[in-house]
Amino acid sequence: MEIEIKNQDDQELVFTIEGADVSLVNALRRIATVEVPTLAIETVQFTRNDARIFDEALAHRLGLVPIITDLEVVIPQEECDCEDYCSRCSVSFTLKGKGPKTLYSGDLKSSDPQIKPVLDTIPLVKLREGEELELEAIAQLGTGSQHAKWQPTTSCAYKHYPQITIDLDKCEACGLCADQCPRSVYRLDEKENKIEVVDLENCSMCNTCSKDCPNQAITVEGLRDKFIFRIESDGSFPPKEILSLACDLLSLKADTILDFL
Repeated sequence: MEIEIKNQDDQELVFTIEGADVSLVNALRRIATVEVPTLAIETVQFTRNDARIFDEALAHRLGLVPIITDLEVVIPQEECDCEDYCSRCSVSFTLKGKGPKTLYSGDLKSSDPQIKPVLDTIPLVKLREGEELELEAIAQLGTGSQHAKWQPTTSCAYKHYPQITIDLDKCEACGLCADQCPRSVYRLDEKENKIEVVDLENCSMCNTCSKDCPNQAITVEGLRDKFIFRIESDGSFPPKEILSLACDLLSLKADTILDFL
């Protein structure tokens, strides 16, 4: 199996996998989405809330704020010997303010400077004149299979690597495929009087080109053992770390099955 990274930054990772089947690639997708543990606010204790938003609605909004996660700092609650939560298995945040003011995610004060909201600009609540808010929120580890707030990815998907074949005996270089393609995969070379594929990996295999070709000169297929995989992180982990954790979990599952057999 060969992996080639096509694009990588702090939020997105795009790579190709060759020599694998659908079951393996889909297993990575599912694990990366719902089994990689992240931190999210689980419990909120209100001391005062004069805002025009119910406690439950504000608690739900706080739970959806992405939090930078460090698995070396926080352990899962089931591995901790405390009864409810402690500093080993949770991180506490405080939020307080007096109106008129809008409180943002950056106003959440963490008990651990390494663990904080990914973004400081997420609006949480708008306080009017004379309104006050004070609360403590507890963030704990969980997985996307428990609740969507623990999903580390905003997008995690794959597709078969496209393969485009142009029959030069049938193609008349009319340029219709280049005009109709929604992703600008083709280009008409007027000097050479031929159609060129200029952005193969951007092809979504919608087959618009092959359907609109008057001579049916274009065939679009997906390679069975090669895929384009895309991971977009919510910021709790770098996307490359999400992939690494997903691979570790998949390996652990495989070892468990082998031990059982």
